Amino acid sequence: MKIIIDAFGGDNAPLEVIKGSIEAKKDIDADICLAGDENRIKKCAEENALDISSFEIKHAPSVIDICDEPAEILKSKSDCSMAVGMKMLASGEGDAFVSAGSTGALVVGATFIVKRIKGIKRAALATILPTRTKPVMLLDAGANSDCRAEMLVQFAVMGSIYMNKIMSVDDPKVMLANIGEEKSKGRELESETYNLLETAPLNFCGNIEARELPNGVSDVVVTDGFTGNIMLKLYEGLGKFFSTELKEMLLDDLKSKLAAVLLLGKVKRFRKKMDYTEYGGAPLLGTAKPVIKAHGSSNAKAFCNAIRQAYKFTQTDVIGEVSDSLSRIKEYSNKTEL
Repeated sequence: MKIIIDAFGGDNAPLEVIKGSIEAKKDIDADICLAGDENRIKKCAEENALDISSFEIKHAPSVIDICDEPAEILKSKSDCSMAVGMKMLASGEGDAFVSAGSTGALVVGATFIVKRIKGIKRAALATILPTRTKPVMLLDAGANSDCRAEMLVQFAVMGSIYMNKIMSVDDPKVMLANIGEEKSKGRELESETYNLLETAPLNFCGNIEARELPNGVSDVVVTDGFTGNIMLKLYEGLGKFFSTELKEMLLDDLKSKLAAVLLLGKVKRFRKKMDYTEYGGAPLLGTAKPVIKAHGSSNAKAFCNAIRQAYKFTQTDVIGEVSDSLSRIKEYSNKTEL
């Protein structure tokens, strides 16, 4: 197995990417290929005394920036590290791809270079979020602002398969994000999706309001990419808010510092639960081969876990399972092309 890494994706590339790749290689039985400017990769490794002698390097002279139009990955930036890595994946030169670069460019590249699973309308960004009791998958978390009901049903099926195969959840509970629990709530999109999910081949448990998401009442929460991205960003912001407030409260004075010593174990567990680096990245479900989107500010630990995630994704054949399941959801998807 070979995992291709975008060496210049994210805020901390290439150093944290290289460090994370080295750490991941210790735990997985797979080859690592770094896509990016070969001279810069080697120089970075040398300056930081990092051994990358066992890594393949695929030269890619440019980088697609967060400010670039996503479609430029197919045009003026077709030689960027992200595009070159995905071309390798599409041609069979690798088994999975990991990048912390532009989400828009990644979605465009995955759609038109890697391609989608036959029958899947749109690929969805599936983010794992911590809750009070267990991790929950939110999708779509930002790949598609506008969605149709049949797309959300496909997202639900893919999310359910992923949570079962990767996260070892038996019969995952799937819920639809909405403004109320009642079936009648929501826009036309939610109403149509609810009706389809009721008879879809999965464990659909109704609507969920955003305030219930942190309580862990569901395993998979489905929505359109616009709503999902807002939910995700608010979730991340509140996580940082609580962590900052907790730190300031425990370090406020001598008594608080003494209390912090007694609570240190519980505080560490809380911070670990809220730490996105523990989950590594978000799979782009629906692509013909595994594509993982790491957080833009990923450090070495996050990259390491994203690579491990890609490794497990490939091993458990989630894509094959989704493809096999399409016959069961075919009646819920229309024949309209992208």
